[in-house]
Amino acid sequence: MRNRIEWRQGRVVSTDLVAEDVRRIVFAVDGSLPRFDPGSHTNLKVTIAGEPAIRTYTVVPAGPGHLAVAVKLHPQSRGGSRFMWGLATGDAIALTVPENRFELSWRADHYLLLAGGIGITPIYGMAKALAARGASLRVVYGARSRGLMAFAEELQGILGDRLVLRNNAKGDHIDLAAEFSALPANAECYLCGPIGMLEAAKAVWAASGRPVSRLRYEVFGDSGLHLEKPFTVEIANRGLSVAVRPDQTLLDALLGAGVDMIYDCQRGECGLCAVKVLEREAAIDHRDVFLSPEEKAENHRMCACVSRLTGGRAVIDIGYRTSP
Repeated sequence: MRNRIEWRQGRVVSTDLVAEDVRRIVFAVDGSLPRFDPGSHTNLKVTIAGEPAIRTYTVVPAGPGHLAVAVKLHPQSRGGSRFMWGLATGDAIALTVPENRFELSWRADHYLLLAGGIGITPIYGMAKALAARGASLRVVYGARSRGLMAFAEELQGILGDRLVLRNNAKGDHIDLAAEFSALPANAECYLCGPIGMLEAAKAVWAASGRPVSRLRYEVFGDSGLHLEKPFTVEIANRGLSVAVRPDQTLLDALLGAGVDMIYDCQRGECGLCAVKVLEREAAIDHRDVFLSPEEKAENHRMCACVSRLTGGRAVIDIGYRTSP
């Protein structure tokens, strides 16, 4: 379930590769668009296996009256990225006016922006906006290889030595402790990347004694510590068993089986879709940012929109849930 959604009709006006596995798609949008800040997202109505679905992508900078997204083609795609890569110039698609859940504060004297892989999408827009305002900033961007770094050349032209690229293939990784220790006291850090990077950053930030409110982050929901494998859930007291494919979320599988679920963000942020785990045969790959580290260690709940079992079977309770 979502609130404040305003759908518009869009049409593809251009596509281009901005990295070996990332495609930028630009849409002309019907009607005037309100101003929105970097870090905003748009929802798009896609078709997966012949069925309608909604996917959410970060909006990247585009011209007036246009929206653009940058989509990574995932090997284990649930179908969204394949659909988006299949769009061609002239194709029509329904999309929403952007909303922002990863906002810049515009209050800091210095900004550290950290990106891992496709996590560059919100960081790219933030970096351009901050540079245009003459803000003090540093961007550190890590990826598995130089060819997978979307927007790197453009950012180099804008930022110069304020951009640092870390090529993991060459053993060059982001040194979180060094980056955080070099920050002035009132600096803010904005981070988007895989769940492992985020968890490490949260731990190092906490150890540094810096205010929690000055570390802002977002994680992409397909980022886990384990490869996607099929698993099965049995719903307590309902006599229903639901199989979850590797390219499918638990939430999608439950909805597809006719199970009524409460949900909103579908990015592991709000916790509305969290289910109780009563029994399990395998580990839970927690991919959300809603549950605390202690709750994840207990393995009593999991966010159905992004988290999954590493295999086997589990018994879950989908009864009415409240926030902890």
